[in-house]
Amino acid sequence: MTNQPDPDITKSKSLPLVWIVPIVALLVGGFMIYREFRDRGPKITITFAEGSGLEAGKTVVQYKGMAVGLVESVSLTSDMERVKAVVTLARSAKGLAREGSKFWILRPEIGFEGVSGLDTLISGPTIQVSPGVGPFTRHFEGLERAPLEGSDLGIHYVLRTDTLSSLHPGAPVLYREIKVGEVVSATLASDSTAVLVTILINAPYDKLVRTDTVFWNASGIAMKVGLLGAKIQTSSLE
Repeated sequence: MTNQPDPDITKSKSLPLVWIVPIVALLVGGFMIYREFRDRGPKITITFAEGSGLEAGKTVVQYKGMAVGLVESVSLTSDMERVKAVVTLARSAKGLAREGSKFWILRPEIGFEGVSGLDTLISGPTIQVSPGVGPFTRHFEGLERAPLEGSDLGIHYVLRTDTLSSLHPGAPVLYREIKVGEVVSATLASDSTAVLVTILINAPYDKLVRTDTVFWNASGIAMKVGLLGAKIQTSSLE
């Protein structure tokens, strides 16, 4: 009877338990990075006259009340004249990166026309957008305020006056005490001898403007005080 040699017993090499957690974490992290790039849309640049309240990583871009982008960085332009915000849009919002899209910063505003932007008191200013229909682009000039309603349906006129008085962007233009337009902006003339006020007359009221049309500032209060009492008259409370 021959003696059989003892069998060689080898243990299969198994993955140490200590490596399981890092591998799972790596897989989860890789999936999150993939999802981030999958949902990320185009990166655009918006320049504003001033960037008060804009914060990288916090300020969102909203359209129809939904967040469609996030500000990645805020810096000054090379000429130090404007503020440049780099924004990454969501993949579903890539259609907003078109020529004609308008961007503006929404901040709390209280005026005679109502109250707007109160939710930004807690969340901070947001960038609002009105979509355009032109070709794809990555660079935009931000507006100083929300675009006027019907700004694409009307005609702009420039009025020359000695002083601005109480006129401001958004002030109404009235005809027979009916609002037919708004003040868009006001700047000094090139020779600094007058103020140039740009107004928008909405359609169809723009047909009322002719070569002999006269504009005047109807703001202010006229007051008469006599023995029988006081009389106050104003065309517009605003």
